[in-house]
Amino acid sequence: MKLLLPIAAFALMGVACTGETAPATPAPAPVAEAPAAPAPVETKDIVDTAVGAGQFTTLVAAVQAAGLVETLKGPGPFTVFAPTDAAFAALPAGTVEDLLKPENKAKLTAILTYHVLPAEVMSSAIGATATDVATVEGKTVKVDGSTAGKVMVNDATVVTADVDASNGVIHVIDKVLLPPM
Repeated sequence: MKLLLPIAAFALMGVACTGETAPATPAPAPVAEAPAAPAPVETKDIVDTAVGAGQFTTLVAAVQAAGLVETLKGPGPFTVFAPTDAAFAALPAGTVEDLLKPENKAKLTAILTYHVLPAEVMSSAIGATATDVATVEGKTVKVDGSTAGKVMVNDATVVTADVDASNGVIHVIDKVLLPPM
C-alpha cells in the first residue's frame, strides 16, 4: 500500500507538469433498480373469459337468456364445453332464435347445463378410453380421448382445450351438444 501512494502521486505530477488535465473520475454507474415483480395475471371467470374471446356471442346470449350468468360467474369449479358461434350457426335454421324465446327458457337451460360439468377437468385428465361423465343438467356426456390427437365430447370435437378461467376451465367444441330425450 505504501508503494502505491508514491506511484499515484508521481503519475498525477506528471500529468500536471505536461499541462494536461487529469482525466475526470467516471461517475459511478447508476444503481439499477430491482425489476418490478410482474403484475399478477388477473384471470376472468368463465362468462367474462367467453365474452373476451369473441367467438362465443351466441353462447353468451343464450347464457343470459337462460339466467345462468350469475351461476357461471360463481365459485365453481366448472368445466364448460363451449360451442363456438359457428357451431350454433350449424344448427337447423331458426333453432337458436326459437331457443332464445322466453317460453323456451327451460329447454335452453337444459341444453346449456348439459355443456357443464360440476368440476374442473383439464384435458390432461381425459383418458384414452371413452368415459361417461355426469353434467350439471343430470345426464351424461361421453368424453373420449382415444382418437389420435383428438378429444371428443359425444360427437363434438374439442378444438381448443384448457382455456383457463378463475372458476374453472373452458374446452372449445365445434358442435352444440343436445341432451338425449
